[in-house]
Amino acid sequence: MYYIGVDLGGTNIKVGIVDAESCAILGEGSLPTALPRPAEEVCADIVRAAGDALHAAGLDLSQVRGIGVGCPGTINPETGVVEYSNNLGWRDYPMRRYLSEALGLPVAMGNDANVAALGEVCAGSARGASSAVIVTLGTGVGCGVVLAGEILTGYNYAASELGHMVIRYGGRLCTCGRHGCLEAYASATGLINLTNEAAAAHPDSRLAALAAANGGADGRTAFLAAKEGDAAGQAVVDEYIGYLACGVTNIINIFEPEVISLGGGIAKEGETLLAPLRERAYAEIFGGRGEKYTRITACTLGYKAGIIGAAMLAHKDA
Repeated sequence: MYYIGVDLGGTNIKVGIVDAESCAILGEGSLPTALPRPAEEVCADIVRAAGDALHAAGLDLSQVRGIGVGCPGTINPETGVVEYSNNLGWRDYPMRRYLSEALGLPVAMGNDANVAALGEVCAGSARGASSAVIVTLGTGVGCGVVLAGEILTGYNYAASELGHMVIRYGGRLCTCGRHGCLEAYASATGLINLTNEAAAAHPDSRLAALAAANGGADGRTAFLAAKEGDAAGQAVVDEYIGYLACGVTNIINIFEPEVISLGGGIAKEGETLLAPLRERAYAEIFGGRGEKYTRITACTLGYKAGIIGAAMLAHKDA
């Protein structure tokens, strides 16, 4: 059985044809989201990219059972309406109706982070797990929660905003308007802020030199400096991992998932990030680390998680 999976982002529209039995992507299509522009134009390009993916897979629309969409924002899966997406600039847009009429297929929809989490459970780092939390460390901190094989959406379809749990009362201002959120500290943006502050405080450090040579700090700067033995860089890495460990510990205490997988550019640091993160989180979880404990690892699918998860969402709804 074949399904169309759509990962709709603020920068790109990525579409794939997925075999539901193997979770393999058989063909892909991609177009720029090209915001700002009307929602109808974006949806028209989703249809175009789906056609490209079908062509790449050597299939036609008659062989497809349904379409799944992962979209940023608050998505009502019952009505198929994008109730609010600040990334896209949409409010109360009936996306399901447009795509269903254009393609003649049933349409399943969900928040993009939740859908990507389902993809990792179906085919990636959490494959076979009964429960998992996927934490994406990007411009913000995006989270998706899968419990007993089902996406946790919440009463108003906006659950799993774990990046906005407060880990430091009265702390840094977050983009949501609160102070001290995990996102303000553990996102790539938060790490860059820590790096810039440390570089300014230690202008003779290797950290400051790397930031200057790069035209400014990025999410890798502190890790690169630490690997070169720079004390300022190591201090930033330690502080950052401490904040992230606080959030991960909270997530374990709340959900006790079988797996927590980290995605985003920072997660590419691998064991340099994961080993000390595990050490700190396992030392702080309620009751301590027992014989059965949450596995903390890195995501493996990259952007494909969104495509596969969207297609599998459609498969589950079929």
